[in-house]
Amino acid sequence: MIFPDIDPIVHIGPWALQWGPLALRWYALAYVAGILLGWRFAIRMTRTESLWGGRKPTATALQIDDLVLWITLGIIVGGRLGYILFYMLMNDDQRAWLLSHPLDLFKIWEGGMSFHGGFLGVCAAIVFFARKNAIDILKLGDLVAPVAPIGIFFGRIANFINAELWGRQTDHPWGVIFCNDTIKAAHPQHICPAGPFPRHPSQLYEAGLEGVLLFAILAFAVYRLKWLQRRGAIVATFLLAYGLFRLSLENVRNPDVGMPEFPFGLTMGMMLSVPMILVGGWLLWKSLREPVQIDEPA
Repeated sequence: MIFPDIDPIVHIGPWALQWGPLALRWYALAYVAGILLGWRFAIRMTRTESLWGGRKPTATALQIDDLVLWITLGIIVGGRLGYILFYMLMNDDQRAWLLSHPLDLFKIWEGGMSFHGGFLGVCAAIVFFARKNAIDILKLGDLVAPVAPIGIFFGRIANFINAELWGRQTDHPWGVIFCNDTIKAAHPQHICPAGPFPRHPSQLYEAGLEGVLLFAILAFAVYRLKWLQRRGAIVATFLLAYGLFRLSLENVRNPDVGMPEFPFGLTMGMMLSVPMILVGGWLLWKSLREPVQIDEPA
């Protein structure tokens, strides 16, 4: 299957939404959609009394409105710094380029965001916001975790549209050749970086597992198991499930070009996901052993 000729810049009819160096890209819309839909879902959870067992929600709607800004900053700053630390500085060519062009650090519109960096940025935002507002950190995390797969889903779809983070070569009939005129025009050598070979559309695999399936698992935990009443259980489920999904998908996702050879065939994504699995498993075990906490009545 040849990759469809999708322009990363949004078009209305024949007109690209671009003004000089500024352009509205699908990747940016993915961030906006994930944040807005996640914000509304979080507010809906706080207003669903049956989820809280007769106790008051972790945060008010007004506090969630404020939290959105903190999380947005955490995603952008953490995602960019994570990409630089975990990927660019591990790549000899990119490290040399960054040292000679330090201002490129701020060019997030040219791509280069790391999920694990964004995750750590969101964790930092939750910690700071919880302390400022005297909210239990794990309980606030339980409220944020179920909305995360929404942003992950749109982000992976945007990765596919951008023809980036493609998978390893495959002979399966659904393999995609990530090469078209738009991709060739975007590179000085007028070639396709993924080559003329069918590859796993790993971006779509990740959208399905890390986005749709993970959202369904967390929604089941929230609405059927009522785990918002168990401190840390939703956070633990997110860490455990995402880590397992990402670890398995790294086997079909093409390793980043220029990364060093890690032992045992590991990739950077695998090594960053293993701590999530370990912490998530321990936290879930601990949460399910503790009695349901009784808070101040609503």
